[in-house]
Amino acid sequence: MPGQATDSLPVAVIGAGPAGLTAAYLLTARGRPVVVFEADEEIGGLARTAVRDGYRFDLGGHRFFTKSAEVEALWEEVLGPELLVRPRLSRIYWRGRFVEYPLRAGDVVARIGPLELARCAASYARARLRRRRPDDSFEDWVTARFGRRLYELFFKTYTEKVWGVPGDELRAEWAAQRIAGLSLWSAARAALPGGRGEEPKSLIEEFRYPRLGPGQMWEEMARRVVARGGEVRRGAPVEGLRLDGDRVAAVRAGGAEIPVSAVISSAPLRALPGLAGAAAPSAACEAALGLRYRDFLTVALTIEGEPPFPDNWVYVHDPAATVGRIQNFRAWSPWMTPDPRRSCVGLEYFCFAGDELWSRGDEELVALARAEIDRLGLVPADRVAGGHVVRVPKAYPIYDAEYAGRVEAIRAWLDGVANLQQVGRNGLHRYNNSDHSMLTAMRAVENLCDGAGHDIWAVNADSVYHERVEPDEQPYLEVPETPAMARALTN
Repeated sequence: MPGQATDSLPVAVIGAGPAGLTAAYLLTARGRPVVVFEADEEIGGLARTAVRDGYRFDLGGHRFFTKSAEVEALWEEVLGPELLVRPRLSRIYWRGRFVEYPLRAGDVVARIGPLELARCAASYARARLRRRRPDDSFEDWVTARFGRRLYELFFKTYTEKVWGVPGDELRAEWAAQRIAGLSLWSAARAALPGGRGEEPKSLIEEFRYPRLGPGQMWEEMARRVVARGGEVRRGAPVEGLRLDGDRVAAVRAGGAEIPVSAVISSAPLRALPGLAGAAAPSAACEAALGLRYRDFLTVALTIEGEPPFPDNWVYVHDPAATVGRIQNFRAWSPWMTPDPRRSCVGLEYFCFAGDELWSRGDEELVALARAEIDRLGLVPADRVAGGHVVRVPKAYPIYDAEYAGRVEAIRAWLDGVANLQQVGRNGLHRYNNSDHSMLTAMRAVENLCDGAGHDIWAVNADSVYHERVEPDEQPYLEVPETPAMARALTN
């Protein structure tokens, strides 16, 4: 674990997303020299806010909710009154109707009808009576708990659309991180006269959100980093790391070598062995080549008139539709859309960089989005005034059958590099929310400056459902030692 550093050389921060900028912000607050290297011209990573023709849109939808008082305090310090309090609403669009998400048994019962309910109940009963086998895959985990019918209705289509692989290739731990409890029997008991089902825990009904989108947070952090004497280099991909024994001695970028005292990296874990070159062992290099990511693109459509639904976002479970999720940007903040006579929605398509969907031209993708939102019955095509496309590579680390062993092989090498720490979603190959990514950066700075012994890999390592709140629990105030695991695709 990196100990306290006293070197006057700058700390290199690789990546200007939530984790990287948090690290740079806190380091410059302590008076440490910092150089941030960002490969893109825009900062914020997946959490940035794109701006086209005055319309602002989120790349994935990033709510500001946390149980960490430290993270909450930092948000307040950076943006304060610019943080809005917004109502939370997300639903599944399924067979032409809206179903609450996360799934509530009572709502599922009301929406699917008596015949489908009977099929689900029979499937559920078979699953509960069947001898349990190890839950190796996402499909195994969900089917064992909810029955195959519910799995096929509400989990299979969307999950496979997002990840591009069958449900039996995703690991069971992914399901444990993202699916809340659901009991058909409880719902049935509650529906009977005098019946009482289990009382569900409450959901977070509100969240914080920067007035101009999440990018406002990262732009302000970057501004303060520079004001304190740090550097934020945009369009500056790191080309290599020079190791001297068990330490990184220099970072190579733009054809130049910059001596450094330490490195805090949010670069994709897959990239690290390659950046280190011959200093990385073959086992780490081979493992890195096997790590996989899911990419995605957003088609933001400007629409004449009001938004088609009040939700912040809607999951599209229709197997005939290519789109996976639709964001309603005015529901996030009224300041996201400059023209009050128009709204803006973002259709999200999950793909692999270089595949047929990713490679389509922007005009073709806008035409696809216009046709799909019309076919779904949400917005007539003649109300679509235009659109813009933004592609996001390496958006989601894939939890396939081999990922854990590969991460461990890379970590075995990285643990021996004394002044290098990996942080953030891609840095740890873990589906972190922005607050968890920021917390990894906070712990990395404490390790570097205070000689703390935090295990960065343990941050956000449990599977507690992070949005569920017990009656006596106060949102925004709890600081668990290991923050609860994020529910997928909500942040």
